Amino acid sequence: MSGEINEEAGEPANLVALARGTAPAPAESRPAVREVPYVAFDRHELSEILKVYGRMVAAGEWRDYAIDHLSDRAVFSIFRRSSEVPLYRVEKNPKLARRQGAYSVIAQTGMILKRGGELARVLRVIDKSWLSVAE
Repeated sequence: MSGEINEEAGEPANLVALARGTAPAPAESRPAVREVPYVAFDRHELSEILKVYGRMVAAGEWRDYAIDHLSDRAVFSIFRRSSEVPLYRVEKNPKLARRQGAYSVIAQTGMILKRGGELARVLRVIDKSWLSVAE
């Protein structure tokens, strides 16, 4: 009700109601809007993931990504081409934080490559820049 506009004066309905001496409708009478809870990556987590992603894009191996915020987990999917299934999925599942760790890297086949509580350590499995070839 507070967002309605009085067409005569072009003012919000709650201001018009206050000017007339009547109070706007209480919050209890308005329909309740429920927020759907979801899991998301925070700024530091995204920074760690995008650091690895940026290196691999610069190397020409990856080209696209997608971020999904679901009710039980957050997923960062990495693609070689945007029309494919993801090469890797980096998942954050807070329910597993005390057991196996909240973070996991999942391959294209669905196999879990690494799981743990520290994101940087889990991401090492797909970050090839720290590997060096012995001569």
